[in-house]
Amino acid sequence: MTNDEIRAAVVTALRGVAPEVDPATLRTDLPLRGQVDLDSIDYLNFLMAIHAALGVDIPEAAYAQVATLDDCVAYVASHGPQAQPVPPGER
Repeated sequence: MTNDEIRAAVVTALRGVAPEVDPATLRTDLPLRGQVDLDSIDYLNFLMAIHAALGVDIPEAAYAQVATLDDCVAYVASHGPQAQPVPPGER
C-alpha cells in the first residue's frame, strides 16, 4: 500500500467522524484535533476507524505518534500489515 493510498484511507476515516472536513484545506503537519475540532471521543472513533479500514492497532501509548495527518500515514506505513520488517543489518 502506498503512502497516498494510506493517506486517502486515513482521510476517509476522519471524514467518517467529521464529515465537514475538507481534505483540500487540511494541513498535513498540524495536529488533527485542533484543525477539525475533535473531542476525545471523536478522536478515539477516528483511530478505531483507521484500525477497521487498515488493520492497524493504535494503542493509547502511541496516540502522540499520530497527532498529524503525516504522523498517521507514517505510523500506518510502519505498523500496518503491509509493513515489511527491516532486516537487522539494514536498520
